[in-house]
Amino acid sequence: MAEEETAKKENLEVVEETTKSEPEAFAKSGKKSRKHIEEVKAEEERQARKEERKLAEAEVKPKGEKPVTRPRIERRGRKYQEAAKLVEKGKVYNLDEAIALAIKSSPVKFDASIEAHVRLGVDPRQADQNIRTTLVLPNGNGKTVRVAVFAPADVCKSAKAAGADIAEDEEFLKQLEKGTIDFDILISTPAYMPKLGKFARLLGPKGLMPNPKAGTVTMDVEKAVKEAKAGKVEYRVDKQAIVHIGLGKVSFGVEKLLQNANAFFDSLKTQKPNSLKGTYVKSVYLTTTMGPSIAVENLYN
Repeated sequence: MAEEETAKKENLEVVEETTKSEPEAFAKSGKKSRKHIEEVKAEEERQARKEERKLAEAEVKPKGEKPVTRPRIERRGRKYQEAAKLVEKGKVYNLDEAIALAIKSSPVKFDASIEAHVRLGVDPRQADQNIRTTLVLPNGNGKTVRVAVFAPADVCKSAKAAGADIAEDEEFLKQLEKGTIDFDILISTPAYMPKLGKFARLLGPKGLMPNPKAGTVTMDVEKAVKEAKAGKVEYRVDKQAIVHIGLGKVSFGVEKLLQNANAFFDSLKTQKPNSLKGTYVKSVYLTTTMGPSIAVENLYN
């Protein structure tokens, strides 16, 4: 038996030597080609190196340890970080202090907007708590709005005199059919609303569909145009029970912005639902375009 095993080993060695001495045959193309075999070997080596790196990282980091994430402030731009240093962490400012600080901490060169963000204790799913209304800011919001009026010819004439940029009848519908929208606010009379129905998918997503709650469906079109041009704004609570509104521009200065802010908070106070049992206003923040948030004292406590 020992002699047979020895003979088998010798035969295997002879076969291996013969195989090594013979040149390896490759096909011109396909899986047996030299190029394909080299690519397979390279991929195997790459996967092996990848596994080695994983093993090395596993030895350095304890199992289950999460990668370190930089704080959010460190992931922001340099100008934002410098502006954020002006806001004292954890401090709640009164309204005029917050406005002055928002102006000072604006990190951009252009005339930034100042916005208020108010978190309410309402449930927007309840019809009587779904807050939506309009107000005219005493000093406007700093934006130039293009007002369009869709109404009979005689109403369009008075709307033009009141400052409407577009005031047309059937010609206006032809522009909508082409998908042309050259306005920021659309005002219509109640009788003309059915004609706008087929354009709901065009106007609705852009927030341009006239609505009685927003004061854009009215018989007094002339008054609606003047209010829109004077700085009439609409605000409503979103799905997260937060109200967002622009109060004006940094260039307004503290006094004008304070007047606009007080007008907004007075309006918001009147919108408190009668069915609400808990806290109405939970938190108030001011911020500028691309600027840091500033906590404001709750004016309703």
